[in-house]
Amino acid sequence: MKEILQYLFNHHTLSKSEAKATMIEIAQNKFNTAEVTAFISVFLMRNITLKELEGFREALLQMAVSVHLDTDDTIDIVGTGGDGKNTINISTLASFVVAGTGQKVAKHGNYGASATTGSSNVMEELGYQFKNNSDQLNHDLEKANICFLHAPYFHPALQSVGALRKALGLRTFFNLLGPLVNPAKPRYSVIGVYNLEIARIYQYLLQKEDREFVLLHGLDGYDEISLTQDSKIITKSGEEIYSAQDLGFDSVSPESIRGGETPQESAKIFRNILEGKGSVQQNSVVLANASTALLHTRKFGSYEDCLALAKESLESGKALKSLELLVNG
Repeated sequence: MKEILQYLFNHHTLSKSEAKATMIEIAQNKFNTAEVTAFISVFLMRNITLKELEGFREALLQMAVSVHLDTDDTIDIVGTGGDGKNTINISTLASFVVAGTGQKVAKHGNYGASATTGSSNVMEELGYQFKNNSDQLNHDLEKANICFLHAPYFHPALQSVGALRKALGLRTFFNLLGPLVNPAKPRYSVIGVYNLEIARIYQYLLQKEDREFVLLHGLDGYDEISLTQDSKIITKSGEEIYSAQDLGFDSVSPESIRGGETPQESAKIFRNILEGKGSVQQNSVVLANASTALLHTRKFGSYEDCLALAKESLESGKALKSLELLVNG
């Protein structure tokens, strides 16, 4: 590791194969905490390159616990995190709204590292037991239209650096890897990204693949459609900027979509929204992201059709039912 660090400190970048080999060794606990901290710190001072991201991703997918779902028609709605906004758990809420419409969701998530509460914190607080068994995940998917994949259960490298990431409390390149390494390999990926430079790297990487993707970026720095300002939406066919009004909503204030200060508070807000007790602003943001995800599958008609489906899922209690079926087994 010392040679790698010296190389990086001299302003060089890693090739894809070097990045892959280093990540495999990190996962195998071949380096001490100080060495791994120094390695992570390099990427706090500069952006990751496309080749480095590809190498790290390839290593994680190669080492991942394999998952075999009975359908390949799944979607994942996930953000990089690390935007420092401490919002409600928008992508996870949108996942349950989408599941309530009948669309199968394979949600990949983790504990919060740079945020107070990640999707895994909320799911755990709501009583969900993490699973890494394909039969159990298929059972959840069949019953609730959603299964939840807790990242450390599937990625040994993430497990080995989990405590370190939490101790640092900073956005690291592991934030960028999470949305790219869902072991269920969903057909559709809706990924929220906190800055446009990273969105471009994702775009270059994902365009090489057959699977569809949508990248979401709030122009004021959110890793989702926040409705606080305009949002950029990037797909294989191009990119557009949308205002809240374009998406069928009024603008919202940052304060109106803030999450809890603890996992317990966040889980209470989460359940309140699915129980129909959310504010207009909270519901709007969740519905905007869910509708965009549904549109991405090209199965549900126009954006307006998708919005109507999402609203019906939330308001009728179907989204809540998906949660309860998932948690209660």
